[in-house]
Amino acid sequence: MKKLPVEIIAAIVIGLLLFTADWASAQRHMEHLDRGVVAVLEGRSRVYVGWRLLGTEPEGMAFNVYRDGVRLNAEPMTDSTNFVDARGGPTATYTVCPVVDSVEGQASAPVSPWQKDHLAIALQTPEGYRPNDASAGDLDGDGMYDIVLHQAGRSRDNASRGTTDPPILEAYKLDGTFLWRINLGRNIREGAHYTQFMVYDLDGDGRAEVACKTADGTVDGQGVTIGDAEANWVNGDGKILDGPEFFTIFDGQTGAALATADYVPARGDVGGWGGVGGNGSNDHNGNRADRFLACVAYLDGERPSVVMCRGYYGRSVLAAWDWREGKLTLRWVFDSAQPGLEKYSGQGNHNLSVVDVDADGKDEIIYGSMCVDDDGMGLYSTDLRHGDAMHVSDLDPERPGLEVWGIHENEVPIPGYENGFGAALFDARTGEILWGKDAGLDVGRGVAADIDPRYPGAECWGGAGGLRTIKGEDLGPRPWSQNFLVWWDGDLLRETLNSVRVGKWDWASGQENIIFTAAGCSSNNGSKSTPALSADLLGDWREEVIWRSRDNKELRLYTTTVPTSYRFPTLMHDPQYRLSIAWQNVAYNQPPHVGFYLGTGMAPPPRPDIVLTGVDVTGGDEGRP
Repeated sequence: MKKLPVEIIAAIVIGLLLFTADWASAQRHMEHLDRGVVAVLEGRSRVYVGWRLLGTEPEGMAFNVYRDGVRLNAEPMTDSTNFVDARGGPTATYTVCPVVDSVEGQASAPVSPWQKDHLAIALQTPEGYRPNDASAGDLDGDGMYDIVLHQAGRSRDNASRGTTDPPILEAYKLDGTFLWRINLGRNIREGAHYTQFMVYDLDGDGRAEVACKTADGTVDGQGVTIGDAEANWVNGDGKILDGPEFFTIFDGQTGAALATADYVPARGDVGGWGGVGGNGSNDHNGNRADRFLACVAYLDGERPSVVMCRGYYGRSVLAAWDWREGKLTLRWVFDSAQPGLEKYSGQGNHNLSVVDVDADGKDEIIYGSMCVDDDGMGLYSTDLRHGDAMHVSDLDPERPGLEVWGIHENEVPIPGYENGFGAALFDARTGEILWGKDAGLDVGRGVAADIDPRYPGAECWGGAGGLRTIKGEDLGPRPWSQNFLVWWDGDLLRETLNSVRVGKWDWASGQENIIFTAAGCSSNNGSKSTPALSADLLGDWREEVIWRSRDNKELRLYTTTVPTSYRFPTLMHDPQYRLSIAWQNVAYNQPPHVGFYLGTGMAPPPRPDIVLTGVDVTGGDEGRP
């Protein structure tokens, strides 16, 4: 089979770019990724090989798989993006070549099989710290995902007194190469509700930036201090209720601070953040004023913005920022304290989701029980009040648009908010409540996913009662896992992910069976039992999971080795899913969801309307871990 010379391929790419210049500006700018080939040795000779189909590649693209330069498949593969080599071995190398119209393109970077069931990423964990939440982004523009890790020391919940250790962010390549360390300093409190960090290519240069709240004494990845290095704003209760607050964009490759502005909104009166959410009370000790969230959203439909947020029990403020051409500018501010926006008070969650609810190409922010439009105006409020968990996707494929499965704290009745559901399904575009249950209960956990093929759409569980269809019909027992989800095995159903175990729901017997355990690993965030990160980082469309080792000396990345005949583009080129990975580390972590129905009886997924920025790295000479 003939291979096109690199020069011809480059000319074709340039021609396509020129041809599409007029319409590409209307597309979302997303990151170039390499082929993402992963190989895992099982036993002495069996090697599982998986790779990416990119969101911009033609549906009919085929692939050839090579071991040590010898093609393994008899005909170009069009029915999957994985292959099992029964005659491989620990010293073999694998490459994957795309094939279009019988012409073979550039080979991927060669990879060697993992010798264990995971990839170990060695860490430089500071004394007294432990690896916590992580995020992924291409920090150096090579087409491979890198890891930004939150190293957590002594931490406190907002309601608790006591000093904490300074939060630390570190960056690593998947081969363990240490890139930088940012110490956020003593004037940023450590805890799940304080340290939200966004990792994303914000300016379209092919390299991800890191954005987060900073303060006096924050030290960037090059050793430069932000603000007053000697300032100490920690009070006698161990809280930080005075002093300046900043928002900083860091270079993802070096950790250097690129721009710093005052954090919006300022804390102002710390007693001005109470409201109807949760138990409807208030405080003056920062428990409500210092509740932070963050996300990335395509507010203009083309380029990403960072949205930094404060408050959700009462007053809720979202501030959208653009980092473009070396300048940090404020796009808009939504503030529920403004006259006419009272119905948005107390409707926020311990998490959020970014979704194009009206299919206009621009993102909205579902902030728990309310939604903010792409222009910073309030779109709707459901009056369901504050909650702990939320899932947004096309959960009911028989209805147009997307749905939200929300879990709420409504144990204290508040006049004027009579819905009172502890769990409810509502329309993502309009906020119309479709059905609810557990009125007057504080429901802390809830999940929605297709786990039973007998019923169309997702199943829902959480709160009192068992499993329900997406229409709200009772199905009987539910899985005991109520935290995370993962696409792991070879079918279209989703698996449960809790602590260090992947579970499979047996709908016939009404039991959850463990199908995978990450031995020697630990989960994070107490009873939330979440991984450091779950995302489609390598291989085909199914998800990888990263946990910390029990000794806190490494991260361990696991990938499925179960073959599947289902073939989709990488989930990371689905806009909603990719943004879900950016906000996954926020407060009470939630699993990512795609922006279409992925499950039994699904239609072919929509082709993402995206244009890739940076350098095309689908082939190359450098190997990956």
